[in-house]
Amino acid sequence: MADPVRPDFVKEHSNRRSFLKKGAVAAGAITVGSGLLGSGLPAFGQEDEFSGSLTKGDAAILRFLQALETIEADLWRQYAELGGATNQGFSPIDLKDQNGKKVVTGLAPLYVTGLQQLDGDMPQYIVDNTDDEFTHASFLKAYLEFKGASTVDLNMEFATLPASKVTGVPQDGRLTNLTQLTVDTGWWTRYRSDRKNPDFGDTFDQAVPTLNVGRHTAIPRTDADLVADLGNPSGVSNHTQAIASTAGIHFAFIEQGGSSLYPSLAQRVTSLEVLRILLSIGPTETSHFQVWHDKAGNTLSPPLAPFSDTDMGFPGSTGATVSFPNLNASSDPKVADEFQTNLIMPEPTIFLDKKFPIVSIIRPTETKGAAMGAVKGLTADGLFIGQSPRFFELLHDLAEDADEARREL
Repeated sequence: MADPVRPDFVKEHSNRRSFLKKGAVAAGAITVGSGLLGSGLPAFGQEDEFSGSLTKGDAAILRFLQALETIEADLWRQYAELGGATNQGFSPIDLKDQNGKKVVTGLAPLYVTGLQQLDGDMPQYIVDNTDDEFTHASFLKAYLEFKGASTVDLNMEFATLPASKVTGVPQDGRLTNLTQLTVDTGWWTRYRSDRKNPDFGDTFDQAVPTLNVGRHTAIPRTDADLVADLGNPSGVSNHTQAIASTAGIHFAFIEQGGSSLYPSLAQRVTSLEVLRILLSIGPTETSHFQVWHDKAGNTLSPPLAPFSDTDMGFPGSTGATVSFPNLNASSDPKVADEFQTNLIMPEPTIFLDKKFPIVSIIRPTETKGAAMGAVKGLTADGLFIGQSPRFFELLHDLAEDADEARREL
């Protein structure tokens, strides 16, 4: 029997009619002013998905990326609300979402302090990353509309998951769940291996094995998760620090996915302009990953002793136990090479064929099944726990369409 929060999927394309919108600009009408963008008309199922002046495949790829960037914008907004820089102390940045609405930031000062144990600039980086994801989602939507192609609106039906109950957080619905994560930390060793590449089917050791077991929160769920401890030099309890450190690892997990997805899907597009879009947005995701990769190492130095979410007896505790090991402790050179915290640049590894010399690359970049692989990875992460079967069905349909795209000559 399928896990009720990660169900089996049945293709019923007619169910998609509620979420797709036809681009307001007629195909080829590229001189129309941008003021028309965003006034999409309802579409009626997959058979009526419009590609406008784009090829069917290019529209499908951009529509899938629009959906994923909407998901990213949702999760990063939650991180910014609780741990981002504010106008009242860290930065003068004024964060606004895709609709131009101001986003309140930095509402959990002890969480912010926990993040700053990883790097003093973490709150600023969080807001900057959030701002980037807002622009990615809004640009892709606008471009699809401009080309007369259908867009997808996930928020219309699926922004129903609860927000953090920390004081001050807007209680509007969310697309993603950051409180029950099972974080794959295999990306850490994957980027340090000189003998393996996921494009060859290789698997990788977990850098933080306890994060890959059970369900962990990466944001404070209520004010009860924000606990001071004057016995710690930072003034933050191990409970609150564990939440902040989980977030520090999760940031890099999210952004390494985008680093791979854009070059993987770029191999399937037809239009040079669409290729330019993917080759321009993709490297910003890699830039994000590089920053978070560096900061993730700081969650492990000094290490945090084993800590159970049930130790404090908080409502909503999942019972998960997490410990952040000292990855620099091994004297074995082979182990050190794969775990050392300051090896944050992609180590050279095998690529295309093992007969070639190793080379420093983004990995994976295999294009087959890339979109569906991204969906499965985010689902396994626990981001969508609580979402409806219709949400999973739509996301799988969008991924299938993107994976079916073929470059047309």
